[in-house]
Amino acid sequence: MPYGLIAFDFDGTLADSFDAFVDALNAAAAKHGFHRLEGARLAQARGASARDVMRLLDVPLWKAPAITLEMRQQMRERIAQTRLFDGVADTLATLAGRGVRLAIATSNAEDNVRAVLGPATRWVHHYSCGISVFGKARKLAALTASTRVRPEDVLYVGDEMRDADAARAAGIAFRGVAWGYTAPDALQQHAGAPLLGRPEDLLAL
Repeated sequence: MPYGLIAFDFDGTLADSFDAFVDALNAAAAKHGFHRLEGARLAQARGASARDVMRLLDVPLWKAPAITLEMRQQMRERIAQTRLFDGVADTLATLAGRGVRLAIATSNAEDNVRAVLGPATRWVHHYSCGISVFGKARKLAALTASTRVRPEDVLYVGDEMRDADAARAAGIAFRGVAWGYTAPDALQQHAGAPLLGRPEDLLAL
């Protein structure tokens, strides 16, 4: 295992939260007056970047912080709908057992993350939660600096184009997952590296 630190996005990467996410987003849409994510828009969104999704739903950029806060609360109310993907807990345990430091860098709230992780929280050394929609690059760079792991020894694992962009901007490696929010073909093309087909594939890197 060449990486000393592996950081993970949470929703769509470790946690199977897509249905809860769509429900939460549509509840926020009703409150803030943007388009619901459904039908053709839902299919289109899965192949789009975060900025393109915001345009698709007609979300004003200035409303993004308030909508993000609303989404965290809505996700908290739907926490019972969310589970770790099969294989995630065992993979985290194996990586930690090999001496790899594990972190989570996500827009979701830390209490939501810990509630879904459950006993698997024991394997996670660092939490960087509540990140703004386009603030992951700065947080990943700060995480790398605070852990004193060389950037070339850090991997970020995520399911969105903005995850790949953030890793690139932070100067660290990225691997996308084929089971997340973004359509695999779209993420593969954007990331430029083969996607992980299942969590256990991390053990072979």
